Amino acid sequence: MDTELIQDATPQPDEITREVVDLMANLVALFHREYEEAAAARSLTGAQAKVLALLRRGPMPMRQIAQTLSCEPSNITGIVDRLESRGFVTREADRHDRRVKLVAATGTGSAASEELRESLNFAREPLAALGPDERTALRDLLRRMLAGASGPGA
Repeated sequence: MDTELIQDATPQPDEITREVVDLMANLVALFHREYEEAAAARSLTGAQAKVLALLRRGPMPMRQIAQTLSCEPSNITGIVDRLESRGFVTREADRHDRRVKLVAATGTGSAASEELRESLNFAREPLAALGPDERTALRDLLRRMLAGASGPGA
């Protein structure tokens, strides 16, 4: 009985909202596919490439990497092990808390991440169809959407 009232009170998305969500899902799928292909072309898994991309911000604790990528810390350990064996990252104890392991990209890892990033044509091609003012407007709208979202990626 109360369930019907709750369901009726939930606002239903309009057609424009549904279309925007579908279009965004298609863009995300295209980006994901190209990202995975670009990573594979460099003998990296998508997860390894994402860790290297995160490390562009600087050294990061393993736990923070796991939280940012929404996965278990034990998964990150395996990913970092493989990246370390290829010379892409190093692990160091945090100066302030030796129990915390910081992962840092090496010069080789940074170069591989940058090369992968530069190889992604997905974003450049669709955005080239928009003028500078349209790209600025899109950027600002996406920032507003993300600012209003909750969760680790926001």
